[in-house]
Amino acid sequence: MAQKVFFVVSLLVSQLLAAQIGGRATYQFLNLVNSPRMAALGGKVVTNYDYDPTQGLFNPASINPAMDNQLSLNYTNYIGDVNYGTANYAYLWDRRTQVLHAGVTYVNYGKFDGYDETGNPTSSFSGGEVALSLGHARNIAFTNFHVGVNLKLISSKLENYGSFGGALDVGLIYVYEDWDLHITGVARNIGIQFTPYHEEYEPLPFEIILGISQTLENIPIRWHFTLENMQQWNIAFANPSRSETDLEGETTEEKITFVDNAFRHMIAGIELFPESGFNIRLGYNFRRGEELRIVDKRAFAGLSAGFGIKLNRYRLSYSYSKYSTAASSSFFGLNIDLQ
Repeated sequence: MAQKVFFVVSLLVSQLLAAQIGGRATYQFLNLVNSPRMAALGGKVVTNYDYDPTQGLFNPASINPAMDNQLSLNYTNYIGDVNYGTANYAYLWDRRTQVLHAGVTYVNYGKFDGYDETGNPTSSFSGGEVALSLGHARNIAFTNFHVGVNLKLISSKLENYGSFGGALDVGLIYVYEDWDLHITGVARNIGIQFTPYHEEYEPLPFEIILGISQTLENIPIRWHFTLENMQQWNIAFANPSRSETDLEGETTEEKITFVDNAFRHMIAGIELFPESGFNIRLGYNFRRGEELRIVDKRAFAGLSAGFGIKLNRYRLSYSYSKYSTAASSSFFGLNIDLQ
């Protein structure tokens, strides 16, 4: 059990907390990839502007009339006993109010064996977190810009400790239909803890994400390019396991350059046949690939792939993401047209 807990914690630190940007904020589950489509494209894709209400959970500016009466359910079999999921629904209220979006995100960390300070077993415990969100977006009159906001209430319980908080996301997206071009920016998790776990109030995992995507003319491919964690440039770190020791015992640490930092902000993805009833999605997360790679061993960390199938009123999605030789995750999604 101890080995499993250590592995889960280590991977969460590498994958979710992002090296130097990790360990400084609570409610880290808010930045988890929330759908198979997003996961397959490398994660944190914020440029989709179509039927999928799940996108509105990550970028409120993408909430639009095409989402009307669409219900999206997503589940992820994550690391160890950890699993999480989302449910999203959008409704076109009227021409004036336009579209309202509601969503819920949950994560269940599973059960753990408890021990006291002397190593004696105590009762087992579990942990879980949930966030409820309400979102809305509007077109800026006489422009191709759309602005949106999500309001979120957050509840967290870890063993006997509980916390409650609130946050909002603010997004802006530019949609140029003639070129099928989307450019967007999102500021996520602007908020506070209303009640801390104990006595100390912790910051939320604030993040700025920029993105651009476009469907190529006469070619059934849509490309996506995302810049994550733009609120902080230096997110790379020197991995101690990659230090080199010469014959004289002198140790040289891994050098982090400007280019290293630049690439760790990047995520790239493509969708093949994006408008058809069957499409294929591929992605690469540069930061994940670099931080979780094993020297001199091919682990395919950072790669992800998936597909989507449309069956009448239903859209089924699946994706697979590789983290290391020892860990990967599967993402499942169902979108239902309730019209």
